[in-house]
Amino acid sequence: MITCHLRYIIDADKLPEFEHYARLWIPLVEKLGGTHHGYLMPSEGASNVALASFSFESLAAYEQYRIAAATDEACVAAVDYYKQTKCFISYERSFFRPVFR
Repeated sequence: MITCHLRYIIDADKLPEFEHYARLWIPLVEKLGGTHHGYLMPSEGASNVALASFSFESLAAYEQYRIAAATDEACVAAVDYYKQTKCFISYERSFFRPVFR
């Protein structure tokens, strides 16, 4: 299993837009074979950082997700929503493997 962890620098004045963007992606990741662990929105502390994590059974499965997402109509619409709103400034993508009990 591989988990993709995203760290967004968001526009703090566009929290509702970013939250909408986040809600778009949760079912899309799941539709394309992943398990979404949700988004973490700013609360206390930094007001411009949001996090998200989702997992796939392997890096190869994640790569297939990326290929499928590039042409999936709903994924393209979610990217277009970001382009219209500019609700985040940048993001970093890191990959981890979980350790369980």
